[in-house]
Amino acid sequence: MSPTIVSACELGRPSDLENTLPNFPLLARLLGFAHRFPSTHIAIRDNTSGACSSHLQLLNDVLFLRNYLYSLLDEEVRTMLGRQEEVFIILLAPPGYEYTVGFLAILALGAAIVPISPHVPIHEALYFAEKSTSRALLFHPKYIDLATSMQKQISSKRFTSAAITSLFNKTLAADSIYISSSNSLNPSGAGLVIFTSGTTGPPKAVVLPREMLSSGTQALADHYEISPSDTMLHMMPVHHIAGITVCFVPFLLAGACVTFEPFNVERVWANWKTGRFTVFGGVPTMFMRLMRYYEEHIRFSPDHESYVQGVKGHRFMMSGTSALPRPLRLKWFDLSGGKRILERYGTSEFSTCILTPLKRNENVPDGSVGAVLPGCDTPGIFLRYHEDVEATQSAFDEEGYYKTGDIARREGPYYFILGRASIDIIKSGGYKISAFDIEREIISLEDVAEVSVMGVADEEFGQRVAAVVVLKDLSKTLSIESLRNSLRATLSSYKLPTMLYVAQELKKTASGKVPKKALRAEIFESGRYVKEIQIYWLKSALMRAKI
Repeated sequence: MSPTIVSACELGRPSDLENTLPNFPLLARLLGFAHRFPSTHIAIRDNTSGACSSHLQLLNDVLFLRNYLYSLLDEEVRTMLGRQEEVFIILLAPPGYEYTVGFLAILALGAAIVPISPHVPIHEALYFAEKSTSRALLFHPKYIDLATSMQKQISSKRFTSAAITSLFNKTLAADSIYISSSNSLNPSGAGLVIFTSGTTGPPKAVVLPREMLSSGTQALADHYEISPSDTMLHMMPVHHIAGITVCFVPFLLAGACVTFEPFNVERVWANWKTGRFTVFGGVPTMFMRLMRYYEEHIRFSPDHESYVQGVKGHRFMMSGTSALPRPLRLKWFDLSGGKRILERYGTSEFSTCILTPLKRNENVPDGSVGAVLPGCDTPGIFLRYHEDVEATQSAFDEEGYYKTGDIARREGPYYFILGRASIDIIKSGGYKISAFDIEREIISLEDVAEVSVMGVADEEFGQRVAAVVVLKDLSKTLSIESLRNSLRATLSSYKLPTMLYVAQELKKTASGKVPKKALRAEIFESGRYVKEIQIYWLKSALMRAKI
């Protein structure tokens, strides 16, 4: 049975309006799945709370929360929604069922979703609220203290906050839920606000169109051939673009099951061992830790084969944020029975536009993130940086194309990301050097667990190639002479690091990125680690400038 489309005048009873969803592809597809699938078909599984929901139960909870939130909103905000003006609402919740209901409830309200991490300090939460000009806060009850502090410190008396509660109560039948024919959400209107990682400056509020949650994510669902038979193990941050538009919404659109659980290497392997999962998405750090756990705890265990079969049972695994080191990628290729981890390239401003093909990807060159996704030059790009006209204008060139700030090269249809122009391209002795190229070779060394390479100012050479290295065995050490000797076979002499700091760990953002500017300032520019930094002194004659 298909969803019923009605207009307000056709309903007759005001109470029926509470059971009506606005006309928007994602919501319409969810209602279609509620008609199509039995209650035993799970849409969302939350392994933290134990909640399991069908599509029908999910929509019941979305309608209840949407109506409850609307009843609390200031009259001015209600009027703005009625006129389809922009209204921004913060979603403060961890990955899970409450997050999903809150996300869809804000969408069904006609507002823009502003997801923020519940683990941020109060001053950051207030910055996000102010920068996004949010008019309300929807929060998980577990984080009532942070929500209460925000409510007290936000000056506007018209700011509303509401907890995501009373779920799993209402049980409307699918044919009692309607899609409105008179209230269609504008696909070009503001639908989602993502704050940039802040690795190259203060976080900016990226306003994305609702289209990103429909045709934009549908393109990914089609690319990966996601279907209702898929089950996604979701362990990515849900205030980050990939956690929403790559690992979450495409699976909702396709009728697949999304299983939420915080990242924990032991739990990932336990989940995989069940054989229930067909898709996994992560970042290189996750894959590195998972492989290390396998090598240390699973490889020689009696039930080793059960774990391996769980890996092989995946249709695909995908990775983003940064390139997978080649040795790590090859290990996963062997363990999965010859399946390549699918890499991609994207930003907060346009989600994903370059992808490794799902099939026939053996010709994708080593180190490439893939080819351009057909249709990526569409209006699916971000609308603006909210309340920042200057930054928005400077983000586009004269022809209207967005400038990513990244440097790439292309071989045929395939792209290689060399890094951020501002931090990953090192200008040393007249050469332009990709930090990624050096990181790729250092991470290949047997004793190295993690590495970050950057340029550090130098009077003679402009910049020195500096490396921060974390060793697998933290009790060991590494000399810069030994590091350079290990790299001579794979790197030109001008690319060899001349500064080295051996660290206990590399701090990362929630999206798995190393904030290099902050790391450089702390390690190489603060003066606090002068004794620990190793420097290799070059003679000028050995490093003549390349003109």
